[in-house]
Amino acid sequence: MLLKILILAIVQGFAELLPISSSAHVVVAEKLMGMNPSSPEMTLVLVMLHTGTMFAVIVFFWSQWKRTYFVSRDACKRFIVRALWATALTAAVGYPIIAGLEHGLRRAQPVATSTSAVVPCSYGKGDVEDLFSRLDIVAPALFAVGLLILWASLKEREKSPTANLSYERAASRSGENVTFKQAGWMGAVQGLCLPFRGFSRSGATISTGLLTGSERSRAERFSFALAVILTPPAIAREVMRVVHAAHDATPGCGLTNLDATVGVSLLGMILAFLAGLAALRWLSSWLENGRWYWFGIYCILASGVVFYLHHIGY
Repeated sequence: MLLKILILAIVQGFAELLPISSSAHVVVAEKLMGMNPSSPEMTLVLVMLHTGTMFAVIVFFWSQWKRTYFVSRDACKRFIVRALWATALTAAVGYPIIAGLEHGLRRAQPVATSTSAVVPCSYGKGDVEDLFSRLDIVAPALFAVGLLILWASLKEREKSPTANLSYERAASRSGENVTFKQAGWMGAVQGLCLPFRGFSRSGATISTGLLTGSERSRAERFSFALAVILTPPAIAREVMRVVHAAHDATPGCGLTNLDATVGVSLLGMILAFLAGLAALRWLSSWLENGRWYWFGIYCILASGVVFYLHHIGY
């Protein structure tokens, strides 16, 4: 168990902060190691690993955020307004989709017709997390974000010097921040990432920022600020799911060996933090050097691998 958690921590740490969808990579790794991505234990592990990468984002970007978002009261106000606007749109787009999917999942729940009938465990009783282990959904989501990244890279290469100058003037009126319009689009697209494993949050939001004219570093900086805002409620949701599973009276559906899982998860959180810092340095370097399109190519190729794994029964 310890070795598997350490492997997942490395995968999560590197992939979470690159635009290649950590969730898709973690789901595939879990399936290849014979683990159940929808189980309460694995939900708990992912909560801890996400916490590690959230702290990696804060450590890596803190000096940049201080120089841009918190350099003055006016700059801080502009950032808060844009962050709240983007997060509100994330909720407005994402949660209705989640509610619709969960409604459909609950309607599809098997019903026992007799006292002897066996109903499979449903850890969240129709939670959207039940879809996270389905590679037939993960694969097209990876393909879609790969196309979005390639589109953003192509549009950025086609920008004329005059267009770049106008974009920079618009951004300069917002300080070292994205514009209100760019923040809105990034937040709305982030909402699409919530229900679907494989549709990389960082890949989708940074690409959206580039498509709407943001300078690269501003899009990256704002995207990961949104991630820090989004992570605590996402963690809270998963913790509640674990708590509900711990009280599940259905035989074989409750948590097992919880103390051991917490212990190895803490170690995994530290490793995910270290791997996340390394991944962020790589991401910034490739983004600044115009290599963003490579992540799109990778996602498209990875989607083919995931389709194949689904085809052979994973």
